[in-house]
Amino acid sequence: MPDGPAASSVEGPGLSPVEGRFATGRHAGALIPLFSIPSSSSWGVGEIADLPRLARWLEMAGLGFVQLLPVNEMAEGQNSPYSALTAMAIDPIFISVNDLLEFQQAGGEPALPSDERARLDGLRRAASVDYADVRALKSRVFREAFDMFISREWRDGSLRATSFRAFIEREGWWVDDYALFRALHDENEKRPWLDWEPDLSRRSPAALDDARHRLESHILYYMWLQWVADEQWQLARRDCGRIGIFGDFPFVVGADSADVWARQDEFRVEASVGVPPDAFSETGQDWGLPAYRWDVVAAGGDVWLRQRAARCAELFDGFRIDHLVGFYRTYMRESDRTAHFEPPDEPSQLAQGERLMALFAETGSRLIAEDLGTVPDFVRQSLARLRLPGMKVLRWERYWNSERQEFRDPAHYPADSVATSGTHDTETNAEWWEAADTNERRLACEIPALRDAGCRPDEPFSVKLRDALLAALYASGSDLLILPVQDIFGWRDRVNTPALVSDENWSWRLPFPVDTMPGLPEAQSRAEFLKQLAYIHQRVNRGIPYP
Repeated sequence: MPDGPAASSVEGPGLSPVEGRFATGRHAGALIPLFSIPSSSSWGVGEIADLPRLARWLEMAGLGFVQLLPVNEMAEGQNSPYSALTAMAIDPIFISVNDLLEFQQAGGEPALPSDERARLDGLRRAASVDYADVRALKSRVFREAFDMFISREWRDGSLRATSFRAFIEREGWWVDDYALFRALHDENEKRPWLDWEPDLSRRSPAALDDARHRLESHILYYMWLQWVADEQWQLARRDCGRIGIFGDFPFVVGADSADVWARQDEFRVEASVGVPPDAFSETGQDWGLPAYRWDVVAAGGDVWLRQRAARCAELFDGFRIDHLVGFYRTYMRESDRTAHFEPPDEPSQLAQGERLMALFAETGSRLIAEDLGTVPDFVRQSLARLRLPGMKVLRWERYWNSERQEFRDPAHYPADSVATSGTHDTETNAEWWEAADTNERRLACEIPALRDAGCRPDEPFSVKLRDALLAALYASGSDLLILPVQDIFGWRDRVNTPALVSDENWSWRLPFPVDTMPGLPEAQSRAEFLKQLAYIHQRVNRGIPYP
């Protein structure tokens, strides 16, 4: 198995700063999942080509980047971007169909059967993302486009075929196993790889060679999808100009994934990771995800994590490290429900965490640490020493040990931190205010920006309060500011409600096509307000275009 691309080194103390578009300075960005930004021409879900369309509005607003959720291919029947079949592949659902040359050559949308045109119209009008319908419609078109590519390009060795071959050679370190896994997954009717015949589940070389020969066209199809996605992604990054794209680095993938199948010795599929009981959950959380065999991972030189970090650096200007504390110490439950931390002691946990943080920093990307929840003091001290910015969620930043438990003035947040109003898992500012008791509201109104705006604890959530909260965050001492788009506009819609199993989770869309935002009065007004705050608080986008 290839080792993957080499990573660059990091200069300077700790993990900072590195050379790059967003390596230093004060920046502001918006948190918007890719699936949430469909345009007038996309197929019911935000697509890769919609990123430059969003970038036009972000630049109007003086914002420097968009923070995405994971874009890895989701497991069958799943809506959550954290339920991944792979840590490397872009989900084909994000491919922009209308930009496919073969689709255009086949006549484009006018050539679709009438029933499919009607389905597409319905998907575009829908208030939320219908993953099953979008995936089914796109998959049918992709298959037809692939067959046309093979007959017109691949067999004739065209320039596009040469580009595809170069992609396979360059990205073979992950795309070989991924495409084989996807083809076998289909052949086995989507059953988990643990249920495949033993020779395939255990990766017998002879069985794999036979599968590669038997499923050659199917494997090539999945490689082709990734080539198309990669071509569109790199074009989108260039077309975003000065607007950066930040990604999300999930802690681990699902047990039924190409990565775990390919690296079975590095994972424990019989154990699962989560978090211990804390103030938010009396029983803790069990995520049902496989546990790392940290000793095996370390002995092998952390190859898979290096590959993942390098892949993130290929796609993004920076990335958020999900569940950061898990890289220091992983809370895992055994099959008999007993639970423990791995590594077991603090010195080992500290050594492991700092080794892995240095590994991520070697990519040269701007790093963000998702350090929310129960995080031991030694991990927070480590982040401070490494100058790795953690999250400062305004509503949770209080002097909890004081008698009144006042809110911290965001102006006093450290520079090496990320100020924010919330995450994809939290309620919006509007929901938070409406649920807060009188004492919490009273204390919040003591924050200078809210006090100066005349906000009162007995008032409902309003435009005045919305903008005062944004002003407080722009004035923060944090070098990075990330605002969920819902809080920018004062909306109440959520991306995800943890522990709720519902089709509504992970399906939220903007209430208007993203390409119309620069001309909409509401979006124009929001952009003007944010740009004014950016100038006042020196968060003006000074990024450089993608090369």
